[in-house]
Amino acid sequence: MAEFWAEWGAVAYLAAAAWAFFEGETFVLVAAAAGAATGLVDPWILMVSVWLGSFAGDQTWFTLGRRFGPAALQRFPRAEAKMARASVLLERYGALFVLSFRFLYGIRNIASAACGIAGMEHRRFAVLNFIAAGLWAGSFVAAGWFLGALLGPERLFWCLAGAAAAVVAFIIGRRILRGRHAEPLPLPAE
Repeated sequence: MAEFWAEWGAVAYLAAAAWAFFEGETFVLVAAAAGAATGLVDPWILMVSVWLGSFAGDQTWFTLGRRFGPAALQRFPRAEAKMARASVLLERYGALFVLSFRFLYGIRNIASAACGIAGMEHRRFAVLNFIAAGLWAGSFVAAGWFLGALLGPERLFWCLAGAAAAVVAFIIGRRILRGRHAEPLPLPAE
């Protein structure tokens, strides 16, 4: 990560914004930690770039949800359960949900679309989304920066390598378990 910043300079911050457009917690944490450990990443520029990238991404999903509505969900059946969960949370918590959905694993993009589908006023969502994106960016950059400063470059590398190995093992294990419990597909009728 530090080499990426050293090689690409300002373009790396654009990449961070693009990454945050879609998701990005891990990327932001690692970039900030690498910056603290090496001094190659400016935390303030990183924070602003991921803030704006995250804001733009959620505005896009909100607009798509508002424009295409529930009909779009029929094309993505796996998203329906997440949308239902996001809709319940939106109905129950309103503005608090918009301020916090970035911190709930797995529903960030769906949550923005749910707000659009629910008919939330565009301006209200934009203001809440801007505040929430700033809170998200600031907290993840700060957490990564603290971690990088605490661990230093070498221990940071080994911690990140261990975390990556654990995530890969978890994903593989989960797929294996799902494969064992999957129902066999019915044979076509002749």
